[in-house]
Amino acid sequence: MPSISPSTSVVRPTHWDVGVEEAYRFQQAGYRDEAEYRDVQKTDHVDRWPHNGFVKKLVGRNGCFYYYNKARECPDAQI
Repeated sequence: MPSISPSTSVVRPTHWDVGVEEAYRFQQAGYRDEAEYRDVQKTDHVDRWPHNGFVKKLVGRNGCFYYYNKARECPDAQI
């Protein structure tokens, strides 16, 4: 797998959307995004909830498992 390129810019969200939720879940587990998770974990599989596609489970950088609910988890204070 190719290595992940460094970030060149940051875009701050102003409201919640699916992309914000996705970023929140990966960052809680210690990753920048799904691409970095796949690269570090050497996998092509990310466990997702079938009805909405949200991330269901991740293996964190520290080796711990992170389990997420079906519903939104990112609080407005984190946006």
